[in-house]
Amino acid sequence: MFPFLRKSKEKVNKAREDNAIDADQILKEENESLDTDGELIETELSFHPDWKVPTEQRYVYAFHNSECSLLKPNQLSLAGIDIEKQGKNYVVTAFIRQTLSKSIKLKDTPILLIGPDNEKLGRKVFDLSKAGVIPANSSRPWQFVFKPKDLYIKEEDIATDNWSLAFELKPTSRKNQLDLADSWKKSLADESVKSLEKLVANAAPLKPGEMNFMGIDAKFNENKDLSVTILMRNGSEKNVYFEQIPLKIEDASGDLVAQGNFKLEKFEVKANTSKPWTFIFPQSLLQKENPDLKKWRVYPVQ
Repeated sequence: MFPFLRKSKEKVNKAREDNAIDADQILKEENESLDTDGELIETELSFHPDWKVPTEQRYVYAFHNSECSLLKPNQLSLAGIDIEKQGKNYVVTAFIRQTLSKSIKLKDTPILLIGPDNEKLGRKVFDLSKAGVIPANSSRPWQFVFKPKDLYIKEEDIATDNWSLAFELKPTSRKNQLDLADSWKKSLADESVKSLEKLVANAAPLKPGEMNFMGIDAKFNENKDLSVTILMRNGSEKNVYFEQIPLKIEDASGDLVAQGNFKLEKFEVKANTSKPWTFIFPQSLLQKENPDLKKWRVYPVQ
């Protein structure tokens, strides 16, 4: 029932960083901010009292603990040691580190599995009271098991050589951010980017988990095809992928203007972002001549 660290002779997939936060962000120390000034602290290795850790493995843990960064006073940190795929699950071994001047005991805590580009690979709420009382200025090794339902991407897509764990902090706001495809970044003028950023910032807030399509521009091109640019707004904490999107366009009268199914290649809308994209309805898909596009709406076909 307790974590197992592979022997030092075997390959260890080291995490890329030590993720530290101010302890009051998790512990809520009487709603007061703790002082993080002062000399940096080296955390001392501490095992759960029920662990039966062989001497060789103690040396391995001690080595990894010595490799950890020094922390500021009154911090909490997760420092990854090893990640291993067991069946469809990912088993992560990491240090829970703390630099308060007293022992602490954590509760249910949301933990993120982070990828090489700071993307969220997974999330799970762990009952860290099972890790026991963690002494002052110490590092306690623990194991975090992420099942397929806890992952935001397919388990086979997770690289085991560039990752980290982090405490999930509640955002001070749920403001959606603009995310542009590379082709858009290269072609849009700075003024256009700023206009899109303003549009995203001023749009109605999304409900948690909501996926919303917002029309930006609709016009006929020189071939009399209908070009529609929409903002795909993701209000969830997960990246959303589209292989195809069936869309309907209605004009100011509520009449159907066009309907079509657009095939995409793993089109990604990142968590809590809005991504603009342009869809072209060829003339053959148009359902109404001379539609009133002064006001229109777009929505996916259920």
